[in-house]
Amino acid sequence: MILVIDVGNTNIVVGCIDDEKTYFVERLATVRTKTELEYAIDLKNVLDIYKIHRRDIEGGIVCSVVPQITSIINLAAEKILRKKILVVGPGVKTGLNILMDNPAQLGSDLVAAAVAGIAEYPVPLILIDMGTATTVCVVDGKKNYIGGMILPGVGVSLDALTARASQLHGISLEAPRHIIGKNTIECMKSGVIYSSAAGLDGVVTRIEEELGEKATVVATGGLAKNIVPHCRQNIILDDDLLLKGLKIIYDKNRNS
Repeated sequence: MILVIDVGNTNIVVGCIDDEKTYFVERLATVRTKTELEYAIDLKNVLDIYKIHRRDIEGGIVCSVVPQITSIINLAAEKILRKKILVVGPGVKTGLNILMDNPAQLGSDLVAAAVAGIAEYPVPLILIDMGTATTVCVVDGKKNYIGGMILPGVGVSLDALTARASQLHGISLEAPRHIIGKNTIECMKSGVIYSSAAGLDGVVTRIEEELGEKATVVATGGLAKNIVPHCRQNIILDDDLLLKGLKIIYDKNRNS
């Protein structure tokens, strides 16, 4: 079993995984002012909740899109496990062939998602990660990472709407009873959820047109479960995608 940590702009996803199963997945708030000790306490508390002792964990791996706290999280995990933690970055073997203008610009979370996608699903692949931003990754039929899209996340769009419209307030993201809303709250929920779902449908259609063939579409991320059920495209929900990708990368680099 290994500890896997995915540091995002809004949440830090923490989990334990081995070759057989994922033992848990939890989310912590990303707080840039927290110290190494504070994050270590957070990690220890999560492990304690699931009754996992550090002696049961052989190692760990971190990927991060928040450079300011990458080393802090890494040191916090090492403090808890008392083992060296792998950080996804330059020099780490991933096995992913990246056909982009500057492969070094590709976020480590997208690398992990693509590695897992190739291992788990038929290519070509469209991988959608719905977090602070919604990212779309495209893997061609030869298992090359060829590019993708970055668009505002559902939460970001909703925050912008409520911040600019004085009569609109924050809402939760569950679907209303009708697409045609009967009051302000229903109208907002319908607008956010169904426009996001329709947007994903359209993105998938256009990418498949450019690829010239149908693709396997997989979605992950904290907000995917709110949007994907309302899409008309066939989209697979996989909450553990990044964790599985990090496990594969950890295994590739275990001896080194």
